[in-house]
Amino acid sequence: MRKRRNHDAGFKARVALEAVKGERTVSELAAEYGVHPTMIHQWKKALLEGASDIFERGGRTQATEVDEETVRSLHAKIGELAVANDFLSRKLKPWTGK
Repeated sequence: MRKRRNHDAGFKARVALEAVKGERTVSELAAEYGVHPTMIHQWKKALLEGASDIFERGGRTQATEVDEETVRSLHAKIGELAVANDFLSRKLKPWTGK
């Protein structure tokens, strides 16, 4: 069984653009680049659906503002979980032998 490969965004964009051009069939592109034709169809669809975002105001999507209160509550939760984890690890040491 072959291991799954993760392709970078540049590779996906290059293959999708070639598919959009239509100079070669998806099957030919799949054979050349060693990917399944279904993947090329998905990348092509994602490219066409996301192309309008390029021309939005500013050219790039704005970073979402993170509410400081949410960040504080998440940090507090992390602290609580860390304390609980330490407590449980100390209590379990007699049974694990570590």
